[in-house]
Amino acid sequence: MEIDRQEIIDQLRGRNENEVADRAARELSELVDTDEHAALLHQLGINPLDLLGGVGGTFR
Repeated sequence: MEIDRQEIIDQLRGRNENEVADRAARELSELVDTDEHAALLHQLGINPLDLLGGVGGTFR
């Protein structure tokens, strides 16, 4: 699944995880493939399944 980076950043900021959001903005590509970027998402403490409920954005 692909998620727009900004959707992830917005969700993190909404949870007051601003430092993680800043790092995600620096390290994730504009379009995040959750399979391809699984290791980086894990390092950032991001579980894509957790984002699904709160993100109303673009999924491919």
